[in-house]
Amino acid sequence: MSPNRAPQTIAAANGIATDSAFGAVAPPIYLSSSYTFEGFGRARAYDYSRAGNPTRDVLADTIAQLEGGAGAVVVSSGMAAIDLVLSLLETGDLIVAPHDCYAGTQRLLQARQAKRQVEVVFVDQSDGPALAAALARSPALVLIESPSNPLMRVVDIQAIAAAARSAGARTVVDNTFLSPAGQQPIKLGADLVVHSTTKYLNGHSDVVGGVVVAADQADVAALASWANVTGVTSSPFDAYLTLRGIRTLFARVERQQRTAGLIAEFLHGHPAVPKVWYPGLPTHPGHGIAKAQQSGFGAMLSFELTGGVEGVSRFVHALELFVLAESLGGVESLVAHPATMTHASMSPEARHAAGISDSLLRLSVGLESEADLLADLARGLEAISITALS
Repeated sequence: MSPNRAPQTIAAANGIATDSAFGAVAPPIYLSSSYTFEGFGRARAYDYSRAGNPTRDVLADTIAQLEGGAGAVVVSSGMAAIDLVLSLLETGDLIVAPHDCYAGTQRLLQARQAKRQVEVVFVDQSDGPALAAALARSPALVLIESPSNPLMRVVDIQAIAAAARSAGARTVVDNTFLSPAGQQPIKLGADLVVHSTTKYLNGHSDVVGGVVVAADQADVAALASWANVTGVTSSPFDAYLTLRGIRTLFARVERQQRTAGLIAEFLHGHPAVPKVWYPGLPTHPGHGIAKAQQSGFGAMLSFELTGGVEGVSRFVHALELFVLAESLGGVESLVAHPATMTHASMSPEARHAAGISDSLLRLSVGLESEADLLADLARGLEAISITALS
């Protein structure tokens, strides 16, 4: 597809009507595990599906175009994508990661460090002196999450990427929370972008997957080679479903983040909600940076409730539309309690250092009616208020 196409067009039309066999409009699913050779010593473009698959390649090409990368490698999960990036490192290389990064990422990095494969330093990347001190140690890789999970912290990707490059490090940005519909880190100087495609890219909570997008073709080749060696590539059917989800990515995100903004404003003014974390609020400390480097504020937000864990329990049990579940980015609205769910693997000390309290809840805003979602949250908050008065 022409590089001049708008991203909305790429998402909706890349790979459409390219089937030369029967003229299918939608790209076919190639479920075959193996492919015939043209003859002795003459392999075709594909020989074995672990190494390459036409359906997976259409998805990879679509995501690479959306992110402005040279190419992409589609793998079996978001964590597999993070781990694939680590394959670019040498033994003992230093990684600079956010102090409040996703607990699964933290667990992976600590496990790799425990095996003496890499070294890791966790840093508050909004703390200039702390980040500078970490970069002075000559890291090989700087990992950025912006907005962060679950507190929606926003950091200046362009500034950190430039500083990392000066220190001789690659920069990788986890763009799962925004998707390319909300942010394109490669345009801000990142070398690599990762996604859990399970989330917004697929958007329907029925596929687990991941992807790594690279700005440099040499990195694409190295990542693809290692993915084939380790066998972490995605299945063709999962790739098909994810591509199908991407067709509606921009329409979904536009609607979801509009509703999220209304919910953030509603919660921000409620007496039972002492804190709200949403980059779209002018009171958010990263609002200015988010406005400059993002094309939208996303559909994820977090907030604290009064009443401690008991208040959280009463709130969650009163909800009818927001479903208590992990994950995010689907068409349905979800509520999660990070301390006991997504970030339960972190120690209490690590959660405290990251600012994740027992009163914190995270919302993934879906496509339900705005009025119905607001009424549902009001129902939950009323359950806390009634308890406080009784």
